[in-house]
Amino acid sequence: MNITQTNPKRRKYGVAALVGLIGGIISAIIKFGWEVPLPPRTPERNATNPPQSLLELFGMNPDLTHATYTFNGNEGLPWMSFIIHFSFSIVVAIVYCVLAERFPQVKLWQGAVFGILVWIGFHVILMPLMGIVPAPWDQPWQEHFSEIFGHIVWMWVIEVFRRDLRNRFTKEPDAEFALETH
Repeated sequence: MNITQTNPKRRKYGVAALVGLIGGIISAIIKFGWEVPLPPRTPERNATNPPQSLLELFGMNPDLTHATYTFNGNEGLPWMSFIIHFSFSIVVAIVYCVLAERFPQVKLWQGAVFGILVWIGFHVILMPLMGIVPAPWDQPWQEHFSEIFGHIVWMWVIEVFRRDLRNRFTKEPDAEFALETH
């Protein structure tokens, strides 16, 4: 298999990391919004969400993982889950944006394929193996539906931010496209 790489002189890794940070924050908010009309977990499984389960697996006290705050009269907002949610989104977005600088095929289907691979890697393989979520065949189809399409939309938003902000910051097209010379 031939893996296309960009010209090293055209790569902007610092800009990629910055736009990954921005895209990661915005896409985390989008993923939250996606899960309002299409909640991935049943009410019974929502009592302890995957970020809380992960932290507890690593030995964190459940009192801390389930700690909440109140904002604008809304009680029960799980701040530790939000930190993990945003951190995961930011890290994945930075990795994606940096990889996209060197390997343009990472952007296949405007990031949708990368999003599907993240879903498979974490929700179908890793988290079930760690016991954080049930085995894929024991999860309701609605969970798979919400998560796969949620990951596609999430990564597409990262790609939109990556492409737009990279081009705005550098005043150049993506690294794989040749600059026009006059």
